[in-house]
Amino acid sequence: MRDDCTDFRTLFLQGAPMMDMRAPIEFAKGAFPGTVNLPLMTDSERQRVGTCYKQQGQAAAITLGHQLVSGEVKQARLDAWAQFAKAHPDGYLYCFRGGLRSQIAQQWLKQDAGIDYPRITGGYKALRTFLLETTTQAVAQCDFVLIGGLTGTGKTDVLTQLDNVIDLEGHANHRGSSFGKRATGQPAQIDFENALAIDVLRKRDRGIGQFVLEDEGRIVGSCTVPLELYQGMQHYPLVWLEDSFDNRVERILRDYVIDLSAEFVALHGPEQGLPAFAERLQQSMARIYKRLGGERFQRLSSLLHQALDEQLRSGSVEAHRGWIEGLLNEYYDPMYAYQREAKAERIEFIGDAVQVKAYLEARALRNTAAP
Repeated sequence: MRDDCTDFRTLFLQGAPMMDMRAPIEFAKGAFPGTVNLPLMTDSERQRVGTCYKQQGQAAAITLGHQLVSGEVKQARLDAWAQFAKAHPDGYLYCFRGGLRSQIAQQWLKQDAGIDYPRITGGYKALRTFLLETTTQAVAQCDFVLIGGLTGTGKTDVLTQLDNVIDLEGHANHRGSSFGKRATGQPAQIDFENALAIDVLRKRDRGIGQFVLEDEGRIVGSCTVPLELYQGMQHYPLVWLEDSFDNRVERILRDYVIDLSAEFVALHGPEQGLPAFAERLQQSMARIYKRLGGERFQRLSSLLHQALDEQLRSGSVEAHRGWIEGLLNEYYDPMYAYQREAKAERIEFIGDAVQVKAYLEARALRNTAAP
């Protein structure tokens, strides 16, 4: 029999399969990538046991729990656990603190199914604490550089070509702007933080000590960048990416129109997906109404409506360039120009995509070679 696990680092580095015994409501608030929720109790059962514990104590709560999870209910859950254990002989099970629920599941698996299956000591809470500390340690010990630039310069395109990237937008499943919401939604905040920490852990294990981040705000859609990392981002050196206006328009057309509409169609089908995409773009424009001002909003919104009507009618996306050009010229570019001026002292390199990629790769090599 394998021992219960206390080596959280190896657990996450290897991506060990994990069976989460917590109730669905707990799991939904945050878990770990690839983890499967096979709870000991449902949400309602857990609530009843918790109420009993408060009113009558632990012994009565345990008795009630065994009454609620017995007979066919118990057998069905045991069968699911056994199936997971057989499919993942290198895995582990856990509950919130590595206590009663995971111990019961472990005992039932051994007694009723003849399966010795290890649990994670300290459970979800210990794993979560380890990941939070991983991010904190990286901020304190590693070197970071930001990549910035006007909207549409292709910062993400450059980042995807580098080995030492922490992709905040990728982990948040959001493109970071008012128009950046994806068709597939975003992870829970805790899931975002956990995936970010595991990414850092695995890259550091490969010997990476310098990370490149996109210059982001604290909020990426509905996800919040960990405070210590965001505070660092206010001081990290900055590399500024430049590209022509026309290229930027084409890139935004690709990301926010062509690719986003394809996401909606893939998720909902053409009949529902395209109208849902159109509604999403209109919502995104409405989100910046106050910052645009009434006259400018009405004008750009009208261009957007016309472009969407044409796309829905004929499939052509050509008309979208109108509102994209207006939004860049009148809103995003002035805003980013102001931000660049405020960060001018931190900018250590300026160039196009090829130049910025080469600079960041050379910078990473210098950092690796440094004593």
